[in-house]
Amino acid sequence: MTGLIPFPDISPDIFSVSLFGMTIALRWYALAYIVGILAGWRLVVSAVKRPTLWRNDTPPMTTTQIEDLLTWIIIGVILGGRLGYVLFYQPAYYLANPMQILAIWQGGMSFHGGLLGVITAAFVFTWRHDIPKTSAADAIALGVPPGLLLGRIANFINAELWGRPTDLPWGVAFPGDAAQYCPDVAGLCARHPSQLYEALLEGLILGAVLLILVWKRGALKHPGRVAGTFFAGYGLSRFLVEFVRQPDAQFISPGNPLGLAWHVGGWGLTMGQILSLPMIVLGLWLILRARPRAETTTTATP
Repeated sequence: MTGLIPFPDISPDIFSVSLFGMTIALRWYALAYIVGILAGWRLVVSAVKRPTLWRNDTPPMTTTQIEDLLTWIIIGVILGGRLGYVLFYQPAYYLANPMQILAIWQGGMSFHGGLLGVITAAFVFTWRHDIPKTSAADAIALGVPPGLLLGRIANFINAELWGRPTDLPWGVAFPGDAAQYCPDVAGLCARHPSQLYEALLEGLILGAVLLILVWKRGALKHPGRVAGTFFAGYGLSRFLVEFVRQPDAQFISPGNPLGLAWHVGGWGLTMGQILSLPMIVLGLWLILRARPRAETTTTATP
C-alpha cells in the first residue's frame, strides 16, 4: 500500500458501567439510532407545522399522529431490518439455527429489510387513520437521512461494513483479522471507508437535496416527489458504493472473489445492488407520477 490512514482509536462504547455483575454500555451505534430518530421526527414535525408547504395548504397528519406513527416505524425498522438480513443474506444459516433469529444483539440488520418494515408499518397506520399515503411517505422520507448519516458514521466507529482493499491515499487500515486479510497485499491492508462514502451520499447530500426540495421548491405540494427522490437517491447511492464495498462473506467463493449474488461470466451484481434496483425504479416512477399535469381546456362549438 502506497499510503493509508490508521484507524482512529475510538471505542464503540461511549461509556459503560458495571451493576450487579452486569456491564451496561451506551454504544455509538445505539446513540446514532436515538439521535437520528429524534432529528427525523423534529424535521417532520417542523414541516407539518407549516401548512403552506403542503398540497392545498393541508398537512397529511397532525403532530400527535406523527408521534404515534413513530412508534410503528421503530418497530418496523427493528423487525424488518432483522428479518431482511435473515432472508436476504443468510437464509440457510438461520433456517438451521432458527433461535438465532432473535439474537439481534449479535448484529445483523438489513437496511432494505428495515425499509420494507417501515413501508408495511406506515401503510397499516395510514390505512387505519385514513391518512393520504403518498403525502405520508413524503413526510417519512424527509426524516430518514439524519439516521442514515449517523448510522453510517457509527458503522465506521464500529469498524464494520468496510470496503474493498485500495491503494488510494484515504484508504483506512481497519483493525481485526477479517479486515486485514488481503492475500494480495503485503503489510497493512488499507480499505475503502465505504461507511463514510454512504454517510456522505445517503445522509448528507441526499438529506440536503430533500431539504431544498421541501423548503425551497415546494415539493410537498406534489405528493410523491420527496419520497421518489429519496428512493431513487438512496438506491443510486447504494448501488454505486457497492462497487467498492466488501460483500458479505457468505457470497465470496474461489470462483466468485467479488462476492456477486448474481453473476454470469464474471459480471454481475452484489446483493446490495440487486435490492437497490427496485428502489431506483420505484423512485423514478413516483417522481414522474408527481409531475404537474397540464390542464386541458375544451372549447365549446357554437
